[in-house]
Amino acid sequence: MRNMRTGPYGAENCISSPPFKPEKHPHIPCMNYILAILLPPLSIVLTGRPVLGFLVFLIWVPALVFSGGLTHPMFILLAWLLIFTSRENAAARGR
Repeated sequence: MRNMRTGPYGAENCISSPPFKPEKHPHIPCMNYILAILLPPLSIVLTGRPVLGFLVFLIWVPALVFSGGLTHPMFILLAWLLIFTSRENAAARGR
């Protein structure tokens, strides 16, 4: 029997919080953090905040163009914070 804190391949994942269900989609929570590095607005939409994701997209594109990418880390941090809070809220609800 497989340990529930490890992933499907036996390697320790960054996923160990209560909302994680290893038998369903073991790669989704970590994938969202990685997606936040590349496309923060899409990652925000996947956390369940589509309106905020759209607004961030409208600000993110001109910020990338006019600042040359200097503001990109700010959007990454915003996406990571929203991912973390949505996972914490899901854990508090008991999912």
